[in-house]
Amino acid sequence: MVFDMNFIFDIGNVLVDFKPDLFLREMFTEQATIDTISETIFKSREWILMDEGLLTHEEASAIFCKREPDLKAEIIHTMQKLCEMLTPMSDTVDLLPKIKEKGCDLYYLSNYHNELRNYILGEYQFFSLFDGGVFSCDVNMIKPSPKIYRYLLEKYQLDPSECLFFDDLKENVAVAKKEGINGILFTGAECVKPFITEAIAR
Repeated sequence: MVFDMNFIFDIGNVLVDFKPDLFLREMFTEQATIDTISETIFKSREWILMDEGLLTHEEASAIFCKREPDLKAEIIHTMQKLCEMLTPMSDTVDLLPKIKEKGCDLYYLSNYHNELRNYILGEYQFFSLFDGGVFSCDVNMIKPSPKIYRYLLEKYQLDPSECLFFDDLKENVAVAKKEGINGILFTGAECVKPFITEAIAR
């Protein structure tokens, strides 16, 4: 089978590492501290609001500190160091030039808040290979809302049947499929390679 496709990638844990628990264990030794900060920051409603572009990094940090005043110093430290967690996943990133060599277009669709988005775009040159993309904080929508998938398709005039979407979360892949996009659960760079082999330019 030959695929005439645009490649759309999620970013977190597909192109860039996002592993909060490992990140916290590298900074703190007390498991109780790790658990509380994980719950307070990464599993909070405020984290989602930052992804939606409805709450700033500074506003969220102040809320977290007020919620757990005994861990104020640790929370501030964590928020200041967030970007250090975002390191490229080289196995996947190395595939991007190969996709471009096929003449196919590259797009990203990812839940990110403003500060982290600015960091990865400024830090990692591989984003220059992309033909476009959507960050949730820029459009006040997040996956798995169907609206953000439609927004991407409409913005770049993409035929969903000509799109491959790689995401590490089943619920995000499921919604992509409902929108007519060929969704693939990302389990590592190996799951992308067969599609590159079979891809042809539009």
